[in-house]
Amino acid sequence: MTTHQDVFDRIPQEEKARLTERSNAKGLRHLAVYASALLLTSVWIAEGWPFWGIAVITQGILLVFLFTLCHECTHQTPFRSVWINEWAGWLTGLILFMPFLWFRYFHLAHHRHTNDRQKDPELASPRPETWKDYVVHVSGLPFWISMIGVVVRNASGRPSGNYLPKSALPRIVREARVMLGLYALIIASLLVSPLVFWLWLLPIAVGQPFLRLYLLAEHGRCPQVANMLENSRTTFTNRIVRFLAWNMPYHIEHHSFPNVPFHALPALHQHMKGDLVTTSPGYTRFTRDYASGL
Repeated sequence: MTTHQDVFDRIPQEEKARLTERSNAKGLRHLAVYASALLLTSVWIAEGWPFWGIAVITQGILLVFLFTLCHECTHQTPFRSVWINEWAGWLTGLILFMPFLWFRYFHLAHHRHTNDRQKDPELASPRPETWKDYVVHVSGLPFWISMIGVVVRNASGRPSGNYLPKSALPRIVREARVMLGLYALIIASLLVSPLVFWLWLLPIAVGQPFLRLYLLAEHGRCPQVANMLENSRTTFTNRIVRFLAWNMPYHIEHHSFPNVPFHALPALHQHMKGDLVTTSPGYTRFTRDYASGL
């Protein structure tokens, strides 16, 4: 069977260089459109315009899907400038209660051991196989409990995970303490205005199930093998979802060549589309198929 390495070997060297070229302009343009959408829904909610409840859901989806940008920043691929990647990753992680520096090592371990039951840290919490576990998983509660635990544990000076290098531990502890300090200030602002609740806390709670359903498609029910063409899933979807997720529905492509920026994944897909093994025609179809096996 063809492997992702076989595909890599047949792509001309000059094409590889083009595919891996990073761009501040493309990354910032995408981010500017994304931020504009968030600004619109924020004003809609704050002003109490008609159907503002719909805006809360839209705001939540936009906020939680910042996870895909945060994830890309762990690879330092969305932008050419390292400092933009670092700040974008850290700020989106702050919004999502997810320590960026800690997540970088967690995520790189996931890439190194994708779908390996013994080594992939994402599999520390098994993917749902019963309806009860599925509902709990999609609610986002396990995510919130896990992330709050990670932040508190890291801030207390006890970060855990064999994927964390000792040299990074002081920075991971400091990151969590800064986050807790900022969260305390943000929560204190509720004494003055409820805006943080309506624009951030409530929307990310409402939006989290959409992200859980999306993420489940990336590796859920994929074969536990080393071949990236099999152990990850590319889901064919519309432009809106690809925009929200920074092209991460091209997930086999991303796992096969994680140094390819989000904006070049469609081009990489053209090189790989004949070799993809695990795919789905859409998120509705994936969700229906997954649920039918519970």
